[in-house]
Amino acid sequence: MRVTVRGTNIEGALRLFRKKITESGTLFQYKEKMHYEKDTTKRQRKMAAAKNREKKRQGATSAPPKLF
Repeated sequence: MRVTVRGTNIEGALRLFRKKITESGTLFQYKEKMHYEKDTTKRQRKMAAAKNREKKRQGATSAPPKLF
């Protein structure tokens, strides 16, 4: 990953670097591999995330509640 510093604008370069790292998912992969996670725990985490996504999707498509 490369970020060029123009002049003395280190803050801007750092902001761009953080944005690139976040978009590429490199930091997430690093944090994920810092500690070993058992297969069952990984499966449970993925299932919980899938349930939350489905619940959010269902809530977005359903009609708003009646207010009477």
